[in-house]
Amino acid sequence: MKNVTLVLSDGTKFHGKSFGYDAPVAGEVVFNTAMMGYPESLTDPSYAGQLMTLTFPLVGNYGVPPFTIAKNGLPTYMESDKIYASALIVSDYSQEYSHWNAVESLADWLKREHVPGITGIDTRELTKVLREHGVMMGKILFDDEPENIPDAQYEGVNFVDQVSCKGIIRYNEGAGKKVVLVDCGVKANIIRCLIKRGVEVIRVPWNYDYTGMDFDGLFLTNGPGDPDMCMDAVRIIQKQMNASRKPICGICMGNQLLAKAGGATVYKLKYGHRSQNQPVRLIGTNHCYITTQNHGYAVDAQTLGKDWEELFVNMNDGSNEGIRHKENPWFSSQFHPEACAGPVDTEFLFDKFVETLK
Repeated sequence: MKNVTLVLSDGTKFHGKSFGYDAPVAGEVVFNTAMMGYPESLTDPSYAGQLMTLTFPLVGNYGVPPFTIAKNGLPTYMESDKIYASALIVSDYSQEYSHWNAVESLADWLKREHVPGITGIDTRELTKVLREHGVMMGKILFDDEPENIPDAQYEGVNFVDQVSCKGIIRYNEGAGKKVVLVDCGVKANIIRCLIKRGVEVIRVPWNYDYTGMDFDGLFLTNGPGDPDMCMDAVRIIQKQMNASRKPICGICMGNQLLAKAGGATVYKLKYGHRSQNQPVRLIGTNHCYITTQNHGYAVDAQTLGKDWEELFVNMNDGSNEGIRHKENPWFSSQFHPEACAGPVDTEFLFDKFVETLK
């Protein structure tokens, strides 16, 4: 294992060993407090441009499942077609793995997909630094190579455009009600959840004008980066809302884009929500759900228009976790109700959406 150093933008350094692909890289350093699910997290397009730190100390002990495609055209065990995180940072990498469905080690997978991995890092201290300072840019440098890596850019980059599909893709064609899914960096399990409920999914690029298409409902997906970079998508959503009362549902980035289309603004959280244990409360009730989340931006609920209201609120920091229109069947969640890997007790939101399709 080569010696490697993580250098944060404030000059803080963490020294470790490389267990992934041996190449320098830069990006936004974030942390995820989940205890499991690294195959799903690494292949989540919402991590594009980020160096992912896992706070759970032991990583890699259950290996990596095979990359296979199911009959529905989606990856069987992953959330997309490849690793989207720029690097993985862990405390203790397990070189031995054991799992009935594993076909290779995490290290072999990272190397095959040219993604650096660092072990031996004090991830507790790194997480404390990020919590106090907020997420910051960082570089992964190899001690025996010159520091010639350029500074990473995260603010002002349209990562959604980089990860979105480039053409129309159809799933479950001819099944029933038609749902246009605006791909901002969709997780495969969102599409799986819709297919399971008997609808046809028409996946379109993030900036595609679908308003003239024949469909019964609109679905806005998760995605990476700053929602303010996606104003083309916002304008098309507004065009759709002005033309029709057709149902609209959004998840994560979709929550932010729907809110912006309704006139609200978004802001960047200090260190974001990236975990499988975020408590959210359904507004107007005492019902609290444990949710999976992965986002660095949030909707400013104070800027919602008079026709909109909050649907969920985060019980840790009071930030917005979903919105709904007071009259039309338009609603969204900041968390991931499909939650793979993670709790599934909010998957009923897919049922609510499908029930509104006429």
